[in-house]
Amino acid sequence: MAAGEESAWQEWRRGWAIVVAAMAGFSFFSVLLSATGLFFEPLERAFGWDRATLSMGPAIATAVTALLSPFYGALIDRFGSRRLGIPGVIVTMAATTMFAFATGSRTQWVVMWIVFGLVLTTIKSTIWTTAVAGAFSRGRGLALGLAVTGPAIAQTLVPPLGNFLIESFGWRAAYVWFGLGWGGVTLVLCWLFLTDAHDRKAKAAAAGAPAEAPAGGQVALPGLHRREALRNRALWQVAISSFVVMMMTIGLAMHLFPILTEAGLPRAQAAWLLSLGGIAGIVGKLVTGALLDRFAPNWTGALTMGVTAVTFAVLIWFLDSMPALLLALIINGYAAGSKTQITAFLTAGYAGMRNFGMIYGVMSALVALASGLGPWIAGRVYDVTGGYAPFLWAGAIGCALGGTMLVFLPPIPQWRESDT
Repeated sequence: MAAGEESAWQEWRRGWAIVVAAMAGFSFFSVLLSATGLFFEPLERAFGWDRATLSMGPAIATAVTALLSPFYGALIDRFGSRRLGIPGVIVTMAATTMFAFATGSRTQWVVMWIVFGLVLTTIKSTIWTTAVAGAFSRGRGLALGLAVTGPAIAQTLVPPLGNFLIESFGWRAAYVWFGLGWGGVTLVLCWLFLTDAHDRKAKAAAAGAPAEAPAGGQVALPGLHRREALRNRALWQVAISSFVVMMMTIGLAMHLFPILTEAGLPRAQAAWLLSLGGIAGIVGKLVTGALLDRFAPNWTGALTMGVTAVTFAVLIWFLDSMPALLLALIINGYAAGSKTQITAFLTAGYAGMRNFGMIYGVMSALVALASGLGPWIAGRVYDVTGGYAPFLWAGAIGCALGGTMLVFLPPIPQWRESDT
């Protein structure tokens, strides 16, 4: 370890609270998306909408966030995660509660999701990933792994909790609880703990280390310039792989609850099976984080991305077998949130932190676009064919190819402070 560099233990002593705040932020971002399938049946009964209409909402929101992510990433590079993340949590609380006032108007529903997409951009993964990636170097994989357990926590708790709220108090109350309850906890944790590299370097400069900050007051961090990132082959491979795998797996996640219930499982049992995947996701993120810090990240990423093809294959051939179904949901849960973690780790590795917010904002935009297209495509396939089989076949092939692309990544460069 070079002089002046922190050990992994020193990083964790300094940065553990940032990981806690990021974990909460990731979970709140995922709450409404994790709950979408739970609202299909009550909204169908209330308003008579089809699956394509119900799936269209998340597609609209993620498309809006995809358009805005690179620009918002540039703002994060300039102002930091804390100054943007805390107000973002507040407005997202209000936007989540807004859905309780749906009247059955399709126009209103579309406008609500457009507004929600605009607001959701403020708490996208870029905010939380930038804070964590800037705080850790030697322990970055595990730190990101812990941070992205947030979506797995949401996936674990939201299905049974949301089903209970909907059945006990109605779907409108469920939206209010998710917005004010879950959002309130997130706000408190972010207010107490959320900081990033910009805050630390600015504090060091104010304490008498002006070399830490360049002229003009902006923080200089090592990494690629924007045009260099645009020409970087490794970043393109990561982007294409992430887009394909996320499109298929998020589409599956949004429709997995109706897939299970239409196969004959009771709603309560299907909800608990989805929670099993969330528990496996927490384990997967921690294991993947440790593996990324210790072994070749391209092979770790390739195996984690590619293994999701197994879930699609089981849903095609063995949906009536409970042991096979349990295995598929565990595998899918294990790999679920790790995809975001792998994308963030590889982006930070190949791009550095100089323009990480904007570069990862582009990655996040592609992921958001994929996350919106996937559920809509799955819903459209269901409406046209009366089933999900064509989508499941596309998912099995796409995930296998997406994982294979990561095998051929070059070694990750070692960024130093001198690279600023």
